[in-house]
Amino acid sequence: MGKKTKVAIAIAAAGAAAWAGSKAISKPQKREDKQALQYDSPIILAHRGGSLIAPENTMVAFKNAAELGVHGFEIDIRLTKDEEIIVFHDEYVDRTTDGAGRVADMTLDELKLLDFGYHFLNEQQEYAYRGQGESVTTLRELFEQFPQMLINIDMKDSPETYEGSLIPSKLWRLIEEMGAQHRVVVTSFFDEQIDRFNLYAQNNVALGAGENEVRKAYSAYTSQFGHLYHPRTDVMQIPVKSGVFPLDGAGFIHFLSKLNVPVHYWTINDKETMERLLVAGAKGIITDRPDIAVQLLADKS
Repeated sequence: MGKKTKVAIAIAAAGAAAWAGSKAISKPQKREDKQALQYDSPIILAHRGGSLIAPENTMVAFKNAAELGVHGFEIDIRLTKDEEIIVFHDEYVDRTTDGAGRVADMTLDELKLLDFGYHFLNEQQEYAYRGQGESVTTLRELFEQFPQMLINIDMKDSPETYEGSLIPSKLWRLIEEMGAQHRVVVTSFFDEQIDRFNLYAQNNVALGAGENEVRKAYSAYTSQFGHLYHPRTDVMQIPVKSGVFPLDGAGFIHFLSKLNVPVHYWTINDKETMERLLVAGAKGIITDRPDIAVQLLADKS
């Protein structure tokens, strides 16, 4: 046996020993149950209220989605200049309103003067909501209008900004004031923001996964050391693909479900993909077309 062969065998043996040792020491730890995620059947969350049916993040969109029978909403939040939490995705108001400028540079009263239905085109390519009084929605108003709905909240402000430094604590105070701990999921693309929020929430609120947490989970799943992965999230909300990596396989979904981490997929707008993901084991569909998703579940029941 040559020297190179002996070295290779020794390395392989050491690797196997390390794997076996880690299996003996580390056991998978399931996440504790969170009330917001206790449901028997897959759920439908209207993305921004269903942004292909009505102007995104407006009260008319949320009311329409609720009437269709969704289980809840997937929303984004930002902080205004006067430190009010509004339901809004973009850093700037230009794309969806008749105004221009950064949300963080505008007060709530200034935002209320804008037409939030101005740029929305319906299926007939008509500006059906322009000039119809669709205004900014605050998170407080959403809580008040829909007291039974599950609300998935994505903190958009970067932790490096002034607004981002404030929003975790302000969000927690509002959730606590409204008694909404049992019906919200709080997440962000920034793992740091989720951690900051949980310093206040102390695991009393269901947490989503930031980008780093998703990468950790997928790396663990595709390695031989999945048993070393201990999730820091209560639900994984992900696209079907991240770069070249597919995230929609039944194996990955099963890997997470064994850890009591359900998987929701965004943003799924066609019936065929919805059906495929549900068959694979997805527990939630986040969609701009809640009408299609709700009908699909009704047909399956």
